[in-house]
Amino acid sequence: MSTALVIENDPTDDLRRLGDWLTEAGLRLTVLRPYAGDDLPETLDDYAALIVLGGDQSAYPDAAGSPGAPWFPALEGLLRKAVRHRVPTLGVCLGGQLLAGAHGGLVERSPSGPEIGPGLVGKRDAADTDPLFKWVPLLPDVIQWHRDEITELPLSATLLAASSRYPHQAFRIGDRAWGLQFHIECDAEMMADWTRTGAADLAELGYDAEAVVLAVAEILPDVEEVWQPFAARFAALALGTLPDADIPARNLPLLGH
Repeated sequence: MSTALVIENDPTDDLRRLGDWLTEAGLRLTVLRPYAGDDLPETLDDYAALIVLGGDQSAYPDAAGSPGAPWFPALEGLLRKAVRHRVPTLGVCLGGQLLAGAHGGLVERSPSGPEIGPGLVGKRDAADTDPLFKWVPLLPDVIQWHRDEITELPLSATLLAASSRYPHQAFRIGDRAWGLQFHIECDAEMMADWTRTGAADLAELGYDAEAVVLAVAEILPDVEEVWQPFAARFAALALGTLPDADIPARNLPLLGH
């Protein structure tokens, strides 16, 4: 059985439902918690995939130049190696921001304010030929909780999903690495924990914590309907069993034709 390396950046954002979906699809998971002292590996030679989860940190350095977490420079290096060696990679929220930043994208505190709770994102045309996104519906349900955003995608990235306030909701780098601004792993318990620690964000939006948790709980079946098959396809890609894993090459018309 192939093993995916999972980087948990924050104890409040673990694999939760995403972990269940991946293991049900046949992928073994090794979870490292650098915040608790786990060291990151130098290479991904022992792993079939890399998954980087969210967290309360910022993907960009502070005013003094210190990274959002001490292990972020090494993690960004690992993300670059994953893309270079075509290791299937999935970054969720902060993980997606780190993937973008590691490849020349720009992550900043969003001028639009926090995005919290249930939402919809819209697929872009490029998703129609994407090995994972082509089976995602046009307007999939997602769960949001972020203050920062990717304001500029890497030049090498392909935009796969957007929304009106936050245009970079999902993207791919190369043919094996995906970044998501939104969450697919959450359950109602995780959201309840976030509302307790994120009271300031809720107050800024005028949201009631209990209402947010109930709204998330209500859409969880719809989230699972979309993102459980997405996770299964990612697992199949890592296992080498995804039948349509290749992205069609772009053929430019010849001049005069």
